Amino acid sequence: MKKIISILLAVFTLFGMTSAFALEKGDARAVVGADISSEQKTAVYKTFGIEAGSVTELTVTNGEEREYLDGLVDDTIIGTKSISSVYIEVLGDGDGLDISVTNISWCTKEMYANALVTAGIENAKLIVTSPVAGISGTAALTGVYKAYEDITGEKLDEIAKLAGTQELVVTADLADQIGNYDAVTIVNELKKVLTQTVNMTDDEVRAEVKKIAEENNISVSDGQVDQLLSLCRSLEKLDPEQLKAKVEQMQETVKKLAAAQSKMKEISESMKSFFESIGKFFDKIFSKIG
Repeated sequence: MKKIISILLAVFTLFGMTSAFALEKGDARAVVGADISSEQKTAVYKTFGIEAGSVTELTVTNGEEREYLDGLVDDTIIGTKSISSVYIEVLGDGDGLDISVTNISWCTKEMYANALVTAGIENAKLIVTSPVAGISGTAALTGVYKAYEDITGEKLDEIAKLAGTQELVVTADLADQIGNYDAVTIVNELKKVLTQTVNMTDDEVRAEVKKIAEENNISVSDGQVDQLLSLCRSLEKLDPEQLKAKVEQMQETVKKLAAAQSKMKEISESMKSFFESIGKFFDKIFSKIG
């Protein structure tokens, strides 16, 4: 249940933050890492499930990765080559994000989702892959931004893109150390108090982060607190009230889903009892006939 809730929180928390582009359902782009071979590209398109040349193809370079990730991610994670690739297809309004990830070691699909929605990408199918196992997946994030801007002809908000990237990085780092569920939880709880933190000193924000962690039985180090402080300052540049509203909306959705799951269990148990009664009834009839 915790895993389900963490994915839901990640995918839906920030829907509707910044995107106001007129998109056409079915528009698609393939963005491939600049450093893959022709054989590897064939494997990538096989994972995408499309033929090469059937959609517009773009390329993402290591230099473009560094535009967003320098200073946020260790050089060993960014690497020197762009390998990971991504397919993006526009979905209909309200369809949300449909993300699959293969051969990517550092970024999970729920982390992509949270970061992408922060950047203003709301309704899209994403297939993130690498022809080589164990790739971090940072090129793919940059590739998604590039593809979306090419489809819309509009630039995504730079502040939102940087905040989304930083959120991905911080959440991924925390997930490695405290677990995915706790990482997503503490980041989303922090979003709920951005209207307060914007008027706090850095030390006051650190105290607030520690308070959130304690309330959720999460253990965080001083270094992790500083990471969350930095992320907090980036998110404050967006719309704190809207961020809070989206988090609260998501929590209500989780409650409804939990209630629905409980109701379905009751119905299932009732149906099971009903059919067991019917079975016993016919057993009696057939035993008398025999």
